[in-house]
Amino acid sequence: MSYIKPKFQHPNMPKNALGYTVGDYNGAISTLCAGCGHDSISAAIRNACFLSSIPPHRIAKLSGIGCSSKMPTYFLGRSHGFNSVHGRMPSVATGASLANRELTYIGISGDGDTASIGMGQFIHLIRRNVNMTYIVANNGCYGLTKGQDSATADLGAVSKAGNVNPFDGIDLASLAILQGASFVGRSFSGDKEQLEPLIRAAMAHKGFAFIDVVSPCVTFNNHSGSGKSYAETRKALDAMPLDFVPMREEIRTQYEPGTTQGVTLHDGSVIHLHKASNGYKTDDRNAALLSVQEARDEGRLLTGLLYLDPNTQNLAQNLKLASKPLNSLSKDELCPGSRMLDSINQGLR
Repeated sequence: MSYIKPKFQHPNMPKNALGYTVGDYNGAISTLCAGCGHDSISAAIRNACFLSSIPPHRIAKLSGIGCSSKMPTYFLGRSHGFNSVHGRMPSVATGASLANRELTYIGISGDGDTASIGMGQFIHLIRRNVNMTYIVANNGCYGLTKGQDSATADLGAVSKAGNVNPFDGIDLASLAILQGASFVGRSFSGDKEQLEPLIRAAMAHKGFAFIDVVSPCVTFNNHSGSGKSYAETRKALDAMPLDFVPMREEIRTQYEPGTTQGVTLHDGSVIHLHKASNGYKTDDRNAALLSVQEARDEGRLLTGLLYLDPNTQNLAQNLKLASKPLNSLSKDELCPGSRMLDSINQGLR
């Protein structure tokens, strides 16, 4: 049986600054399980791109293997896409971003694709500070292969088969902060009010932006004893409400002094952290890491913008690459002639 989305759109649907409706950012109909948190993440990405007025054809979606890596099919159907092999999406993202710096890159991964087979590539993606938004749909299990525990499963969590996980789970947000990621956030798939502005801020950030999204697996990991079920996540959630204000809009807030923190991004946009604790500083890497760990020790899930380096330089800047995308350079620009090549060779002797 096949399913086709209707192409009709109500003539009075709201439009963004480019004249697009949110329907212009849709993808194919999802084949994931009904109620899967991944679909909520897909919707949040779609809405974030619509609200930020990013042309769909100027976005590149990249993924590996897993339930999460099927997600790019379900949003931004008019965008570029590349589904790589298991755990190897970071290599493709690095090469693509260096070839064309004018696209907005969104990497979609899962806890298996990132925290297990792809861990080595993930670490080097952070180290190189590739200019992209990297989202992990984290459900603590391998949904495509019948729900075995993944590397992010919580210590003591009980699988659907009744097995108790004897290993401490990898905290990807803490790892990203520790390894030097310039933007780190965490959210819950069921909290669109927090997730959408967080994604918008990540896409506006010039550098590697990582978001760990707890996304319960309704088939294999949404039962009593699971550490990443809907009920357990909502119970442990310690949310930091926020909003994102692009530079082209008036930047203001109605919150009283001392109850909000405004963080300015590279392009002049501002992300507001509402009712954040007075001592929390998003630009303090050590404090951010400590806050995440303290929350985890207390059984809480700290979400929101956890860390931001406002002065970071991405990979293309560090390598001093030409501002013009490599894929648009002409033959004359790529080969300057024998005289110039001789001069370069002389300088290397």
